[in-house]
Amino acid sequence: MKRFSIAVGLYLAILAVPLAAEEPSAGAPAKAEVQTRESQAAMTPARALERLREGNARFVSHAMKRRDWSAKVAATTSGQFPYAAILACMDSRAPVEVVFDQGLGDVFAVRVAGNVVNDDELGSLEYAVKVGTKLIVVLGHTSCGAVKGAIDDVQLGHLTGLLAKIRPAVAAANCSSSKDEACVTAVAERNVRQSMQEIRDRSPYLKKYLDAGTVGLIGAMYDVATGKVTFLEN
Repeated sequence: MKRFSIAVGLYLAILAVPLAAEEPSAGAPAKAEVQTRESQAAMTPARALERLREGNARFVSHAMKRRDWSAKVAATTSGQFPYAAILACMDSRAPVEVVFDQGLGDVFAVRVAGNVVNDDELGSLEYAVKVGTKLIVVLGHTSCGAVKGAIDDVQLGHLTGLLAKIRPAVAAANCSSSKDEACVTAVAERNVRQSMQEIRDRSPYLKKYLDAGTVGLIGAMYDVATGKVTFLEN
C-alpha cells in the first residue's frame, strides 16, 4: 500500500510538471493588438500590401501568430478600422483572414463565387475606402469551380448570370477545357485582372482614390495546393 501511494504521488508530480511549464512566455498568445483609428490613418498602400505578404508567409511556413480571440472580440466591440479590403472567391479552401494570418478588425472580406464584380461588391468596396481602408486586393485562386463552370458554360439558375461575367476571361485565355488546370489558372488570373479593371471603370468614387495613390489596387492568386499567394505586380 505504501509503495502504491508513493507511485501515485510520483505519477501526479510528473503530470504537474508539463502543466506548469507547458509553453514558454514567448509562445503565449499575442496580446489583443487590433487596428485603431490612428494605425489605420498611418497605414500606406505599400505597408498594407507588405502586411498581407508577411501574413501569407507565416501561413505557408506554419508560423501563424497565436491570438487571444476572446480578447480581440472585446477590443473590437466599439469599432473597426481595417487597413485592407479583399474581394475574393467564396471557395471554402481560401478563407481570407486565415491565408493572410489576420485577426479580427484587420481586413474587410468581400466574397462571391469567382471574385466577380457587381454593384453589391462595388458598394462594399466603396464603403471600405470611405471608412479608411488603404488597399483593395482582388484574390483569385487555382482550381476555381466558378472558372471551370464558366469554361463549361454551365447553366444553373442565377449562377448562369454570374458565370457569364467570367466568360470574357475564358475567351481571352482561349481556354476550352476545364480539365486543363493550367488553362483554368490562366482564366482565373485573367478574371482577376478583369475584375480590377471593372473596379476602376465602374466606380468613379474608387477611381478617384486609386488615381491619387491614397488607395492601392492589386490582384493576387492563391494556390490551393500550397497555400501561397502570388501578387500580380503588373
